[in-house]
Amino acid sequence: MKKRLSTADVESYTQPFLDFITENPTVFHAVDAVAKRLESNGFTKLSSRDQWNGKIEKGGKYFVERNGSSIVSFVVGSNYKPGNGAAVIATHIDALTTKVKPISTKPTIAGYVQLGIAPYAGALNKTWWDRDLGIGGKVLVKDKSRGRIETKLVKLDHPIARIPTLAPHFGAPAYDPNPNPETQMVPIIGLDQSGSDKSNISSSQSTGLLQGDAVFASTQPPRLVNAITRILKEENSATTASDIINWELEVFDTQPAQLGGLDKEFIFAPRIDDKLCSFAAIEALIASTSNTSTHDNPDPTPNQDDSVIKIVGCFDDEEIGSLLRQGAKSNFLPSTIERTVSALAPNLSIPDLVSQTFANGFMISADVSHAVNPNYLSVYLENHAPQLNVGVAVQADPNGHTTTNSVSTAFLQRVAEKCGSTLQVFQIRNDSRSGGTVGPMLSSAMGMRAIDAGLPQLSMHSIRATVGNLDPGLGVKLFKGFLDHFEEVDGEFSG
Repeated sequence: MKKRLSTADVESYTQPFLDFITENPTVFHAVDAVAKRLESNGFTKLSSRDQWNGKIEKGGKYFVERNGSSIVSFVVGSNYKPGNGAAVIATHIDALTTKVKPISTKPTIAGYVQLGIAPYAGALNKTWWDRDLGIGGKVLVKDKSRGRIETKLVKLDHPIARIPTLAPHFGAPAYDPNPNPETQMVPIIGLDQSGSDKSNISSSQSTGLLQGDAVFASTQPPRLVNAITRILKEENSATTASDIINWELEVFDTQPAQLGGLDKEFIFAPRIDDKLCSFAAIEALIASTSNTSTHDNPDPTPNQDDSVIKIVGCFDDEEIGSLLRQGAKSNFLPSTIERTVSALAPNLSIPDLVSQTFANGFMISADVSHAVNPNYLSVYLENHAPQLNVGVAVQADPNGHTTTNSVSTAFLQRVAEKCGSTLQVFQIRNDSRSGGTVGPMLSSAMGMRAIDAGLPQLSMHSIRATVGNLDPGLGVKLFKGFLDHFEEVDGEFSG
């Protein structure tokens, strides 16, 4: 429904975003939550292993996952014709974190049980000291009765780890600006209980060999294995330690996302980069294909007037280069579009139609930008310093780190005019280094017009960051406007 979001509509997304961040601390939990949200709004899950011919139809709403850590969702317009364009929003849903090592058991030191972890991207920086850290992720479990390996999501409901700082009384070592992340940033997860540990898994069993019964459990701290096993049992899974085949666990900040500021105009939260734009894009897709515009009361009735495909892709691995099969540089998005076009035009020339779809399409690469920091004004380019609670910022870069150009900027400006959004702009100074996004890799792979534009935040790559309390809803407002008005605006541009 082509309805502008009101101030109340925008505000309705604040608490759901806080809940999304707090309740889904790992990339696996976030994608699972997105999938459930889509299913509750009439989207059908597809499997990449199946044929899609006969399963996709005009007016349908669908999504497909990869690795449980990336998800592409799309809606086919009721008036779609093969070769028509696609309105695409591409985000990344991974965030800086730490991951449990394949063999995470470490020798007890000074009576402390420690956990072997490794930084993902720029995590384990100085903001990770003295934080209440939790653990969770994906666990592979053997179902002996069915002879199958199943995937379960787990998270402990309390902090289990902390990376302790050294008190300043100890002098120079406490002020070392470059602590060793392998030896000096190892989390403690408990006190040694060698005399009372009732686990039947001995840390002396850890050999590094990946074979034999219960071999995986024997390479992990016994009490951690027991804790994970208890969670699985609580979820009606008759699991023992020996049934755990492997896992991918993250160690993360457990402090909830919350409102702050004198008038609660801020959001203080972990994992904002980039759960924020992912949340806004998914909610925009839902709102764009329903008859209501608030978070809590979507109507699953699709917009009957569309003649394009509306797509939101949330990708993993952006923070480490996007090179894996679940990353944006894989074939995930292009192949999803190709298979959709093929299913809707089974008797036509698919390569030609796919190329036509790319050429007629437009993509917003939505990744968070830098909000102006009042304590460091000198590092910002004048007139290119976005503020919180104003709106999405277009990200410009003359060296190809973003996709933004004059045409794509003008395109998004027209969208903003039609939906009542305010656009800001960010470009980094010549004496600073620009970051990258998923935009250039996807745009170049598909030949699709594109722009980089995302919500601004303070403290990027800190374990906790700050955005405005209206920013989630302001993101929904612009992204919904793009999906609503894409065809109309596209008609104003030729070539």
